[in-house]
Formats: sequence, C-alpha cells, structure tokens
Amino acid sequence: MKITVLNGSPRKQNTAAMVDAFCEGAKEAGHEVEVLHVGKMKIGGCMGCEYCHTKGEGKCIQKDDMEQVMAAYLDADMIVYASPVYYFDVTAQLSAAMQRVYAIGKPPKATKAALLISSGSPNTGKGAITTYRDMLGYMQIEDAGVFTAAGDENKSEAKLSEIREFAKAL
Repeated sequence: MKITVLNGSPRKQNTAAMVDAFCEGAKEAGHEVEVLHVGKMKIGGCMGCEYCHTKGEGKCIQKDDMEQVMAAYLDADMIVYASPVYYFDVTAQLSAAMQRVYAIGKPPKATKAALLISSGSPNTGKGAITTYRDMLGYMQIEDAGVFTAAGDENKSEAKLSEIREFAKAL
C-alpha cells in the first residue's frame, strides 16, 4: 500500500515522534510511505473561486506547494493526517492542505485514512477529530484510526508503540 503522511507541524517535536513511529511500523509491514511536511510548505487556503471546477479540470488556480501535495493525494492508497493541536484544531497549514482537495473532490485511490494529533493539554482535539471524520464521511474513506497524545503521553514509549503496532497491522 502507498501511504501519504501529511505532517501539519511546523516544528519537529511531538507530532514528528508520532509520524516517525507510524512510518517505522508501516515500512516494517512492507508499505511505501511518503511524508510531506505541509507545516513548512507554502499552501494558500481555498479561495472558492471555482477555477478548479470550471476551467482548471481539477487543478487549482494557485501555484504553490499544494501541487506537490496534490500529486501525493492522487497516488495514495491511504492518507495519514498528523498535526499538533495549538488551539482546538489541526494547524492552519494542514487545514489548508485538507481544504484544497476540494479541487478534485476526494483522493481517487485512497480507501483509508488515519489521524495523529498531539497536544499539550487533554481534550483539546475534538474539533480536529470532528473535521477529520466529517471529511472522511463525505469522501467515503474508511477511518482506520485516530491517535491522540496529550501532555505526558507525548513521546511516551507506550503511545509511540501503540502507533507503531497500528501501522504494522495495516
């Protein structure tokens, strides 16, 4: 299976540890994994201009790093969204990448997705989880799992092992 991981963190800390654990397990299981660091990319938000649906044939009028992300979306069998929760949702960078899929409606090959979120405080990821699940429902993509780490769970071997084992079982 070809798995694309969209890491929405602009830093290399707790979310990165979760992504690394996922990648270790998925690669051990024989999957091909590509990580895109969307938290460090230049991706503008959807402008709702409808160019993609009228003249662009599924391509956005904006020419930015989303072109690289879209290529990965188009080829992925599974998408993993990973983000810190700074203020009750995924980062703005990951949100922009998620919303810009509007240009194609849904990834054509992806049948599964997962969500990895980290936070300094417990119970702050409900907005991110709701958005993720609503999006998957619309796209008719299976929710393979949601993994959260808060406070002391971040970078804990127990949490990283849980994520690694999940990825191995895919």
